[in-house]
Amino acid sequence: SCPDSDKLRLATPLGAGLTLNIFHAHADRVRLAAIAQMVNVLQAMILTDGNRMLLTPTYHVFDMYSVFQGATSLPVSLDAPRYSLSDRSVPGVSASAARGTDGAVHVALVNLDPGHAASLALRLPGVRATKFTARILTAESLGAHNTFASPQAIAPAPFRDATLRADVLRVELPAKSVVVLTLR
Repeated sequence: SCPDSDKLRLATPLGAGLTLNIFHAHADRVRLAAIAQMVNVLQAMILTDGNRMLLTPTYHVFDMYSVFQGATSLPVSLDAPRYSLSDRSVPGVSASAARGTDGAVHVALVNLDPGHAASLALRLPGVRATKFTARILTAESLGAHNTFASPQAIAPAPFRDATLRADVLRVELPAKSVVVLTLR
């Protein structure tokens, strides 16, 4: 049977993107990572109920990050605001970059701040690209989630709020979002 989809809210794919960025930052030691539970569990990628099926936001994050499979990690320098809650503070944005097997450069960004966009300038030393494509995963609220009645409530959409000049990528990253860009 289908687990309570309320547990698969927008915060879950933000955590998935952050975790994948952490794994990628340590690619010299982390050689393989996989999601252990796929269907009808917490952090599921797929939910089923009888003959019905839906893809969760976690599925979409894994799909967006699939361009990193087999890619070579690249250094990325990022100036980003911090996110604070009570007396705790963490980097508000997580970033990862890699050169894919096709030669394209992929950049993944996660804005953990649920209430504030982030204006970013990423330096990608040695990267010379002239165009990009990108997808974003976000929703109006952290409580948003896909249901069988609304299976596309959270789904990737085209993202265009970035500019590329030389080796600097400028991005207006919406609050509570995951963005993956491909630079060519």
